[in-house]
Amino acid sequence: MSLSNALSPFLAFVNPETLQIQPNTGGYKKYFRELSGIYADEVAFDRLAESLGSAVAYRVDEARFSDRSSNLITGISVLEPGKVGQEFFMTRGHLHQRADRPETYYCLAGHGILLLESLAGEVEAMEMRPGNLVYVPPFWLHRSVNVGAAVFATLFSYPADAGQDFEIVRQAHGFSQLVVSGENGSWKLIPNSRYRPRTGQEVEAYEARTRS
Repeated sequence: MSLSNALSPFLAFVNPETLQIQPNTGGYKKYFRELSGIYADEVAFDRLAESLGSAVAYRVDEARFSDRSSNLITGISVLEPGKVGQEFFMTRGHLHQRADRPETYYCLAGHGILLLESLAGEVEAMEMRPGNLVYVPPFWLHRSVNVGAAVFATLFSYPADAGQDFEIVRQAHGFSQLVVSGENGSWKLIPNSRYRPRTGQEVEAYEARTRS
């Protein structure tokens, strides 16, 4: 790539009150009704969906200026508080389509967990409050979980060509551990009884996809 094709520097503004980033080149909203199947207690989800179905569960705003591998996407994720049964509200979770791409998350507001899982099923639960930054290594799935009473907002950044693979989470019926309420307003991890571990052949396929 010649220098004449390079992007120009730009200045962005992260509003600490509205939890939005400007310039905002895109993003999406995920409504509660669209999260069917990600929670263990499907009866509790269906009951909540009757009243919260059209409510925004979380939103993602992006500052994306190129899909070149040498560039970055930066944005904000804002996850609402609440519980489905004993599980806290969470995002769908994903692995990067190019699984060798890392990501960082910096907590702007609230109290949450960044739940990480390796392709082999190893789990790390990183507790986040304002000022905490988590590095997500290559080949690790990740999802945000709001364990607080207010919105959980993070500033993220990852390579522009990384992409997201949500299907890998759906096929495994979530992560191997669930983040649920504990005693006195705390949180804890418990095994996910619906979880289907990935086979060695599946892991090899995800690794090979990165090399293609």
